[in-house]
Amino acid sequence: MKAILALEDGSVFHGEGFGARASACGEVCFNTSMTGYQEILTDPSYKGQIVTMTYPLIGNYGINTVDVESWRPHASGFVIRELSPVVSNWRSQLSLGDYLRKYGIPGISEVDTRALTKKLRVQGSLKCCLSTLPLGDEEAVRRARAGQDMAGSDYVKDVTCGKPYIWKADDPANHNGSYHPPGTSFGAVTVPARRFRVAAFDYGAKYSIYRKLVQHGFEVLVLPAGATAAQVREHQPDAVFLSNGPGDPAALPYIHQTVTALLPDYPIFGICLGHQMITHALGGTTFKLKFGHRGGNQPVKNLETGKVSITAQNHGFATDPKSIENRGAQVTEINLNDQTVEGLRHKELPVFCVQYHPEAAPGPNDADPLFVDFYRMVEKRKAGKI
Repeated sequence: MKAILALEDGSVFHGEGFGARASACGEVCFNTSMTGYQEILTDPSYKGQIVTMTYPLIGNYGINTVDVESWRPHASGFVIRELSPVVSNWRSQLSLGDYLRKYGIPGISEVDTRALTKKLRVQGSLKCCLSTLPLGDEEAVRRARAGQDMAGSDYVKDVTCGKPYIWKADDPANHNGSYHPPGTSFGAVTVPARRFRVAAFDYGAKYSIYRKLVQHGFEVLVLPAGATAAQVREHQPDAVFLSNGPGDPAALPYIHQTVTALLPDYPIFGICLGHQMITHALGGTTFKLKFGHRGGNQPVKNLETGKVSITAQNHGFATDPKSIENRGAQVTEINLNDQTVEGLRHKELPVFCVQYHPEAAPGPNDADPLFVDFYRMVEKRKAGKI
């Protein structure tokens, strides 16, 4: 099955198709993680994007139903250098190609992903068209140029949940227990005896976030992105969590208003898009990065402690640091690659946020203690100490 990947600048890549016989358009981006293609595909933050993996061999350990991060893959298409002809893992249930075919998503292999990545790093993000159907070069380029721009797009409405629900801690299907090798205590987590209820806004949340919250002492009430501040208060939560999600953070004024109303009343922790929602709620602004941060190897420095963490990230927008000056918050963390804002903390309110993904999945666990910090912040608030 032949396939084509055409970019809006007129570049065309030909390769071998896999997955569904279909065409898709979106913003092409690259992810530098060496493993975790299943978690990447099912991350709702990739809605409207076609993902390129920089690691050359993909698909070797197949797909299983445990490691998914949402109910389906959300990436519009998948670009790789080489598709493994063999699936070899005891947890695998189907191949990568069969998985994409099941959900109607096209993939292309035998692409020079190094050349594509270098192009994106030099020129910045580009719209593209990926097709495994008979499609000429000119038509593919035309479709790429006609595709929807990421800037100004609200994809959150497409990936959020339809109604509130409890993420059940005792449901085996939720896989809330931390993994540790049999016969060892490696990776085991001691859940606090006291549990707090957190209202978790689903802007496109990954399942691992809910699992981490459960493991660190929270009862998780999941709310749709459009839930109002009044609806949050009806549930009487102890805290509020703002999740990751896709699209342009500036295109979500209805969320900005809700978060602004909740800031004075609850301890709040935000990650990724949630971080950007706090930025806008404080009156700040965000801007589009040249090619974004996506992968499990992003170095972040904490300006308060001097500690450097290697983090998992997936975002194409960032906070403008000048826009939040005199807005009540301070920058707590920066990306060491480009000095962009990676963390904020309010100077008076129990509110903090990070641009990266402390739940990893896939990625390193350096930032896992942030969930402990959130629990302790809520604990102090309930004790009247903050």
